[in-house]
Amino acid sequence: MAVNVSNSKENQIDIKMWTPVIINAFMSCLAYYICVTLIPKVKDMFIQANLFGIDRCKKMSTKIPESLGVVTGCVFLITMFLFIPISFGNCGNMEKFPHEFVELIAALLSICCMLLLGFADDVLDLRWRHKLLLPTIASLPLLMVYYVNFNTTTIVIPKPFRGIFGNILDIGFLYYVYMGMLAVFCTNAINILAGVNGLEVGQSIIIAVSILIFNLVEISGPLWKAHQFSIYFLMPYIATSLALLKYNWYPSRVFVGDTFCYFSGMTFAVVGILGHFSKTTLLFFIPQVFNFLFSIPQLFHFIECPRHRLPKYKSETNQLECSLVKFKYSELNLLGKVFLVLFKYLRLIQWHEKDGYVTCNNFTLINLVLLHFGPMHEAKLTTILVLIQVFCTGIAFIIRYPLATLFYDV
Repeated sequence: MAVNVSNSKENQIDIKMWTPVIINAFMSCLAYYICVTLIPKVKDMFIQANLFGIDRCKKMSTKIPESLGVVTGCVFLITMFLFIPISFGNCGNMEKFPHEFVELIAALLSICCMLLLGFADDVLDLRWRHKLLLPTIASLPLLMVYYVNFNTTTIVIPKPFRGIFGNILDIGFLYYVYMGMLAVFCTNAINILAGVNGLEVGQSIIIAVSILIFNLVEISGPLWKAHQFSIYFLMPYIATSLALLKYNWYPSRVFVGDTFCYFSGMTFAVVGILGHFSKTTLLFFIPQVFNFLFSIPQLFHFIECPRHRLPKYKSETNQLECSLVKFKYSELNLLGKVFLVLFKYLRLIQWHEKDGYVTCNNFTLINLVLLHFGPMHEAKLTTILVLIQVFCTGIAFIIRYPLATLFYDV
């Protein structure tokens, strides 16, 4: 009899676990169809509103509608709003209902704020300091809900350092600083690694699929509700992004704008923070972390940073090659010279000095690929960068599972 009761409880958990996920998957398919149908119908409206750009990597200078990420973002939000009654409509435990419901509402509020701020950036062309401040403000509802519902600020110490710090360390307020910085990083990292057709959406889909796979692996564990919560967001996001990729892949018929980058970054931050795997989420951003660290000398103006660091287009061959930056070596400060020498030693840049001026490739992963593989077609370049993202996902899973056993008790 005890075995039958146990099996009955397990079956009830499985039904609660998978029924809303299956419905969410069906709604995601519907969201994909809506986006695929809607994008070509509304793109001319963006051009009429002067929301368009010129593709610098093409021979023709036709107007391409900008900020179409707002369309997929809105469809995503509508899908999630309609999903609320399904995820909470049959909630039997009313003591837990308000907490889980508030989590979902706060998550959607943060994503909605970031979608609005991203669209404002596309329209108003905000400064970089605003791009750092706005994600911090948008993440406040998320952090407040985390504080009220969980307020867990402890981290597990790796085995080699447990003799100094112990098994667990409570870092208190610094944990909230870390989560706020995670939201800022996610929203800007995708935006920095951009500039060729399909790259912003392509890398975002790979990250989302990677996190989805991680959740599906972990959903059978004790924290299945947290991973179920994450899946609720990821499937509609992947569906709407796939629809956008169809029009953004080479040759791009629409541009996604900063709106999509901010919306994507906040979505990843939401599922990582409220899903209780924020550190694992960061593992799936290995190319973005590298690109950010590589870009630091130019982002912080230790070395000359042009407004656009896009690859240089050669109309004769219809290929892209490294874009270059030129500056006076004597005007660099100490940090600029250190970075220049270090990156040259690591073969991240090639530079030539003439008459006191230095010419080298811009400090981005895109230009680094062109530096080592040579000039290539734009579609091939995007494919290589997406494959790098896939390869790094494999590394992330190796770090998360086999290597983690060497440092943690898992």
